[in-house]
Amino acid sequence: MMNFPEELLYVKSHEWVQKQEDGTYLIGITDYAQDALGDLVFVNLPEEGDEVVKGETFADVESVKAVSDVFSPVSATIEAVNEELADDPALINSDPYGAWFIKVSNLTDHEDLLSAKEYEEYVQTLD
Repeated sequence: MMNFPEELLYVKSHEWVQKQEDGTYLIGITDYAQDALGDLVFVNLPEEGDEVVKGETFADVESVKAVSDVFSPVSATIEAVNEELADDPALINSDPYGAWFIKVSNLTDHEDLLSAKEYEEYVQTLD
């Protein structure tokens, strides 16, 4: 059974966004995405200070199955990168909603993010 935390917002490319108390946002990939990818062995992360653009690749992950792009669900400025993922990409498999990729600020282009219910309904159409 897939997990879709209610406090997160989602996009159909299987990334999530979570607002933090300080006004920044964390971005990661969903449980559905990590399950489809399989065991992750490498993560290529962007740099702090970079700009991400909604719908464009900001990272890539390599699993035992394939290399996949990670797309930005919003446009924003990268404030921090989760360096733990570079050392241990399997964190994404064990905790996809705790293993964030980037922390961003100055968020724009976020009007079409999906609620947990909307994302779950979308994922059900994929099976």
